Amino acid sequence: MNGRSIAQIFFLSAIWGASFLLIRIAGESFPPFWVALLRSSLGALLLWSVFLGTRQQIPQRSKVPWLLVVGLFNNAIPFTCFAWGERVVPSNIAAVLNATTPIFTLLIGMMIERRRAGWRVVAGVLLGFSGVLLVVLNNVSATSLHVAHTTFYGGIILITTGALGYAVATVIAKAKLQGVTPIGIAASQLASASLIVLPLALLGPHPAAVRTSAWMAVIVLGLLGSGVAYLLFFHILRTVSATRTVAVTYLLPVWGVLWGAVAHEPVGALTYIGVAVVITGLAVMNLRRSTVGGNTVLAPRQT
Repeated sequence: MNGRSIAQIFFLSAIWGASFLLIRIAGESFPPFWVALLRSSLGALLLWSVFLGTRQQIPQRSKVPWLLVVGLFNNAIPFTCFAWGERVVPSNIAAVLNATTPIFTLLIGMMIERRRAGWRVVAGVLLGFSGVLLVVLNNVSATSLHVAHTTFYGGIILITTGALGYAVATVIAKAKLQGVTPIGIAASQLASASLIVLPLALLGPHPAAVRTSAWMAVIVLGLLGSGVAYLLFFHILRTVSATRTVAVTYLLPVWGVLWGAVAHEPVGALTYIGVAVVITGLAVMNLRRSTVGGNTVLAPRQT
């Protein structure tokens, strides 16, 4: 892997790592469904422009139902859950919780294929979840000064549900969307998510007195985080092996914690230790089986 590929992976991880903080900023003015709607719509607009401009093959009609399902689990549910959860959970914790996506993906795949877990898989899963638990428990006391314990844990459950959604979408995409180009999947799933979330956003609370910072955050989330980042991710997959591209997964919680610290979110020493434990768990898992973040074809993320 040359220096240019390393720089691209580093830049991509920085974009997706910043998305957790951007979600929190956008959520200060936009209701959760509106955060999901705007970022999906903007990302879909950019990707469909590139997709049609490069004259790639339109997905087959038989794949449309599965693209809708993937859009639901890979965008509509996670985008909404992360925006909702980050109303009470700091963005740095959300970034660490997002790192459970490849763990969930592996576990779901093993259950479907009825495979036994080797010792590396077991060790990696235990390390990964213990690191997440360490980060969450370390932040409970500080966060609970402003937020009730039940509300805080509710946010944790929402964000974890979003990470689980990424994993479900990955398994479905691998099984049902063979033959569809990666950018075709990305553009279609974002458009599907927009259609799914639109009525919920219109029927629910509407944004009022939107801050400029919130507008900037949601625009960057959509165009950069859900648009340009996808294109860069697919380019990296064409030039770098999936095993090496997994480095993006390792860097996401690190960037999430660092961006959170820049925004003056509380980050204790145990949080850094927990992140190291999570990354170690992911590395142990990948000694045997390579995965690219939460979404090998879709995107490891980003939230």
